[in-house]
Amino acid sequence: MFYYMAKNSLKQIEKDEEQILKELSNNSNKSINEIAKKCGFSRQKVWRIIKNLERNHTIWGYTTIIDEEQQGLKSYTVLIKRTNLPLKEADVDKIVERELEKMAKKVGVAVLSSYYVHGDYDWLIHINALNTKDAKKFCETVNLTYTGIISDIRLLETLFTAKKNGITNPNMTKLKDFFIK
Repeated sequence: MFYYMAKNSLKQIEKDEEQILKELSNNSNKSINEIAKKCGFSRQKVWRIIKNLERNHTIWGYTTIIDEEQQGLKSYTVLIKRTNLPLKEADVDKIVERELEKMAKKVGVAVLSSYYVHGDYDWLIHINALNTKDAKKFCETVNLTYTGIISDIRLLETLFTAKKNGITNPNMTKLKDFFIK
């Protein structure tokens, strides 16, 4: 026997999930009690919704936003353009098995994010490194690891982070200094 949920009920569940996701996006460190109070839900309802969102992988995890400058690190974006050659299974396996993170560690670089994109470039990687030399070494390592399938690789240094993971930099006044100097 099948039970069907009313369309309005599904819409309400989606609306409730959106509210909770918004609160978590603004600050994933909020307690369940704080989220419940802000959304007007019971603590149990919030807990149940969050667990469901984790189970269906809408929520992958939780993160802390770190000021790289205070850690003595620099932030970079690596743009990679593929050749038109088809990928070999071995190259795909390297990508899927996250070989990139292992390579990065060896040259003193941390991979923060990795995206496969459509546009002028095919792969976008955010990294942290102590300096430009280490970031360039990472790019060289990537180029050697994927020989024959990369047609262009660019390294961009982040000069100022205004917003990260949906959170505005609390030191936005430094942006004014950045533009004025």
